[in-house]
Amino acid sequence: MTADSHALTTAEHSPVATLAHDTGGGISNPILGMILFLTSEVMFFAGLFAAYFNSRAQNTPWPPAEFASTLNPISLILVATIILVASSFTCQWAVWAIRRDDRTGFIRNMGATLVLGIIFLVMQAFDYTLLFHEGMTMASGPFGTTYFTLTGFHGAHVFGGVIMLGVVLYRGMAGQFSSRHHDMVEAASLYWHFVDIVWIVLFSVLYLL
Repeated sequence: MTADSHALTTAEHSPVATLAHDTGGGISNPILGMILFLTSEVMFFAGLFAAYFNSRAQNTPWPPAEFASTLNPISLILVATIILVASSFTCQWAVWAIRRDDRTGFIRNMGATLVLGIIFLVMQAFDYTLLFHEGMTMASGPFGTTYFTLTGFHGAHVFGGVIMLGVVLYRGMAGQFSSRHHDMVEAASLYWHFVDIVWIVLFSVLYLL
C-alpha cells in the first residue's frame, strides 16, 4: 500500500472526518431546537387567540361602548408596530452580514435590533399607562382581560427576545461568531421574526378587525 492510499484510507475511516461530513449538511441542533420551541409557541398563541375569539363571539358589542375609541390604530401603537417590524429587517441584515464574515455590519445591525426592541417595550409600557388612565384594565370584563393577556404575553416574549439579542450581541463583540460558526445568531433571528409576526397578527386582530 502506498503512502497516498494509506492516508486516504485513514481519512475515510477517521471519526473526525466522518463527523465533519455529517455536520456539513442538514440542520444544526440549535436551529432545530429553536424550530421545535417555536412550534410549541405557535400552539400556545393559538390557544390565546381561540380564547379571544370565543370571548368576542359571546360578548356584544365588541369592544364595549366605553372602550370603543380607546384602541385607535392610528396612534402610538402604530409607531411601535412600525419599529418592531423594522427591527425584524435589521435582525435579518445582521444574519446576512455574519454569513459573509462582515462582523462590523453584524454588530451594527444586531445593536440596532436590540435598541429597537427595547424602544418597542418602552412604548408598549407607556401605552398601558394611557389605557389605565382611561379606565381600561384586566378587570374591565372579557375585553380587558383578553387584551392584556394577549399583549402581555407577547410583551414577555419580546422581553425574552431582547435578552437573547443582548447575549448574541455580546458574544459577537467578543468575536465568537463567524461565517462558519453562527448557529446561535440564526436561532435568535428565527425567534425574533416569530415575535414580530405574532405582533402583526395581534395588531390586526385587536385594532383593525
